[in-house]
Amino acid sequence: MSGEYYLHHDLFSWQWWLLLILLFVSWIVWLRLADRSRMKDILLFGSMITLVIIVLDYTGSELQLWSYAYQLLPFTTHLSSVDFSVLPVCHMLVYQFCRSWKAFLAANTVMALLFAFVAEPLFVYWDIYLMDHWEFVYSFPIYIAKAAFLKWLLERISPRKQEFG
Repeated sequence: MSGEYYLHHDLFSWQWWLLLILLFVSWIVWLRLADRSRMKDILLFGSMITLVIIVLDYTGSELQLWSYAYQLLPFTTHLSSVDFSVLPVCHMLVYQFCRSWKAFLAANTVMALLFAFVAEPLFVYWDIYLMDHWEFVYSFPIYIAKAAFLKWLLERISPRKQEFG
């Protein structure tokens, strides 16, 4: 993206302000709700989910499945404020509050429904998210699968508390 285009199209547009607000509000909410006693586990999950989100977003953009008409920063082609805040924060809160698999999968299903069929269509309507060769329904299972896979992986690699009796 050229600096000139960014200055005249993106910077200070209402879409830019929305992305900025989403970035900060997400982390403020997380800081208020985060369980300090489980911080290490939650941040590990959050770091891993952020990495997966970034890889998936980069891959989809590179394959020209989707693109973004507005950017928070001029040197990226990805939806940074969502990739680095909204999605990871929501996933971390679900991970924190839903310890059982049943609750975790149910909460992720609700979250996937909201993101795939409410948030994404709104971002398309607002011309922030451009679906070049993608459909909302494709996103739905991915939201659930990435979270479930990482929870499963963390349960396999995390040291178990041994019970002595």
